[in-house]
Amino acid sequence: MRTRHVERHRTERIGWLRAAVLGADDGIVSTASLVVGVAASHATRGNILVAGVAGLVAGAMSMAAGEYVSVHSQADTEAADFEREREELRTDYKSEVKELTKIYTDRGIEPSLALQVAEQLMAHDALGAHARDELGISETLSARPIQAALASAGSFAVGALLPLLVTAFAPSAGLIPLVSATSLVSLAALGGVAAHAGGAGVGAGALRVTFWGALAMLSTAGVGALFGRVI
Repeated sequence: MRTRHVERHRTERIGWLRAAVLGADDGIVSTASLVVGVAASHATRGNILVAGVAGLVAGAMSMAAGEYVSVHSQADTEAADFEREREELRTDYKSEVKELTKIYTDRGIEPSLALQVAEQLMAHDALGAHARDELGISETLSARPIQAALASAGSFAVGALLPLLVTAFAPSAGLIPLVSATSLVSLAALGGVAAHAGGAGVGAGALRVTFWGALAMLSTAGVGALFGRVI
């Protein structure tokens, strides 16, 4: 008995992976930087936690809204292209067959075979064939606004929890270095995992995420210390 060969490609997870990684990274960086900045101004632990929790809620909602609006714009564009193709198929079917045939001949298929492929694919699903081969839109890569919004908000909240937990339980004297260190280690791990899942180099992925996280925390710590002295 022959078993069916099933391939899993990394592009199948690109939509939710991008949103989830971006959300978790932003959750760690934003919240850790906020905590470090407020702590550097010599605020009390309670005030630091309030600022951190407020940052978590605001950041998660901001990520959800931003992803939803952005991805929904892409979905609207795809829908408009679908409608245009549907109308062209209804009013000028022969030209659409020629258009698809040319796409296949440009890819190296002989004209007679390209015409046969185009006719058979369009007989099966004309709109789907043009969406995939003319517009470059497939079910795997199509825009999913709600999925992107939920993935971003949820991953942001999960990422933001780490510096908040460290803030809640770390000794006051070591709060800033502990929050910074644990956040940078988490960012490095996140960058490495994301790079591995996407098929890229783990070291480079971890390094670039850690670099920007460290820069953000140094900047907010400087601002907090400066305003702490002034105020």
